[in-house]
Amino acid sequence: MDFLLPLLIGALLGVLLGIAVGLLVARRTRPAAEDPAIIEARHQALLAEVRAEEASHRAQLSSELAGLQATAAALREQVVHQQEQHRELVERQRVEQQAQTERERAESRVLQQLTPVQEMLRAMQAKVTELETQRSQQHGELSQQLRQATEAEERLRATAESLASALRNNATRGVWGETQLRTLVESAGLLNRVDFFLQESIEADGAARRPDMVLRLPGGKSIAVDAKVPYNSYIEASAIPATATGEEEARRASLLAEHAKRIKAHVDALAGKQYFTGLEASPEFTIAFIPNEPLLAAALEKDPTLLEYAFSKRIALASPVSFWAVLKTIAFTWQQEVLTDEAKLLFDLSKELYSRIAKLAEHADALGGAIERSVKAYNQFASSLESRVLVTARRLDGLDESKVVPSPRTIEEQPRQLAAAELADELTGTADPDAASADAPPVDAPSARE
Repeated sequence: MDFLLPLLIGALLGVLLGIAVGLLVARRTRPAAEDPAIIEARHQALLAEVRAEEASHRAQLSSELAGLQATAAALREQVVHQQEQHRELVERQRVEQQAQTERERAESRVLQQLTPVQEMLRAMQAKVTELETQRSQQHGELSQQLRQATEAEERLRATAESLASALRNNATRGVWGETQLRTLVESAGLLNRVDFFLQESIEADGAARRPDMVLRLPGGKSIAVDAKVPYNSYIEASAIPATATGEEEARRASLLAEHAKRIKAHVDALAGKQYFTGLEASPEFTIAFIPNEPLLAAALEKDPTLLEYAFSKRIALASPVSFWAVLKTIAFTWQQEVLTDEAKLLFDLSKELYSRIAKLAEHADALGGAIERSVKAYNQFASSLESRVLVTARRLDGLDESKVVPSPRTIEEQPRQLAAAELADELTGTADPDAASADAPPVDAPSARE
């Protein structure tokens, strides 16, 4: 701001010089007739005005100059402050630039060190993408399987409802029980019309009876089996969930109790028929086949005394598991019976074979004696031919010595004697007196199951 002060002073002097020149020109242009004193006075007055005005301008300029100097000082201070701030800003920027450079260098080093990690992250990202693809595919397959399972469950529910509605019919339920019974018996190894009979009519307790099955036992014994069972109450109870509460729970308990009562009434009905009285040598009880394990378990749960009650009525309640065990026992008994019959047949055949071997030994001994007599007769013939006949024949044929009649060879070997103890006993007459005759007819094998 120091260069403004000379400019202001020069401008002020220029203004004053202009005023003075203007006055001189005005004075010269005025008429000469005017009085010089007046002119001088006017000049002095004008000069005083100019000086006063110059003093005023100087004072004004001084005040303005002082204000400008104050402003210049303030501006100088501001410039100094701005310069300091600028230096601080430059220094700060330099420090920040250095820090940024250091950070970039450190980040570069860190990135170089993290390159393997970056590769691992890329591989992991690829693996995650692959797993996500597989998850989406598996989710789709699982959704498809769930839909199929839902459809299968719906079909199963419809089938179960159809089966339940069919089982409410007594005739259908009876056919189902008989089918279950026959399948179970055949799976145990028993044969239809050999080991068991279906729907066989018998005469029991003075009336015609027709049990669902009659099982044959070894020794001509039989057991009657009934496959009918009450089912309606159990089906209605099964339609109510086991987790039901309130009225539903009470209704389910009531239906199960009714089911147990109907099983008990069925036991009474079977006991009144007394099937075992119409079967020959039959154990005095009847098997009541329950074709469903939960069916019997639900009844026993509501009435634990049901088994004892049935036993007292000579009725055996049998589920598929327990009845199959009974059937396997019967099949095993039949196998043992067959083995016993076969063992007896084998014993009879062995006695017959032994007697026939004894007779064969007698024939062999007779043949040996005949062979021995034939050998003796042949030896006598050979001895007579050689000692008597050929001696005379050689004399007759003495003229031709080239023709020589060979002498017959005698047999020195003897027939071999039977040395076995069994055959020797037969030949000496000490064989088993109980043996059958050699001419007896063969023993036929008896049937295992008549």
